[in-house]
Amino acid sequence: MAKPRIELTGAEWTIIKAVWEKEPCTAPEVQKALEKQTGWTYSTVRTLMDRMVSKGLLTADKSSHQTVYHSDVTRRQAQRSELLYALKHAFNGALTPMVQCLLETGNLSSEELNELESLIKNRRKGARK
Repeated sequence: MAKPRIELTGAEWTIIKAVWEKEPCTAPEVQKALEKQTGWTYSTVRTLMDRMVSKGLLTADKSSHQTVYHSDVTRRQAQRSELLYALKHAFNGALTPMVQCLLETGNLSSEELNELESLIKNRRKGARK
């Protein structure tokens, strides 16, 4: 069964990125990793992580003396969901204007452009079969 649309707030993105880097991990480990960046206290991080468990973004194993967290969504799932949300809401589902907007930012290297061209060529080959 496919997961429903994954919705992450800015704070949840910060937490889940830290979890992806350190999992399995505890709330104190995540708080320590994010302290300089966010200034969040342990209780803030723990509250966010517990809410993320309720939303199905993280799982919590409470069998030991500390709660150990794991991500319940992959980076790719979260990125895809965010991208499809932007495509639907910002571009009315039209892919070409979204890609054009990304290309017009001017921040793509020639290596990235080559990679995009390669992806498109490979997709065309697959569509012909």
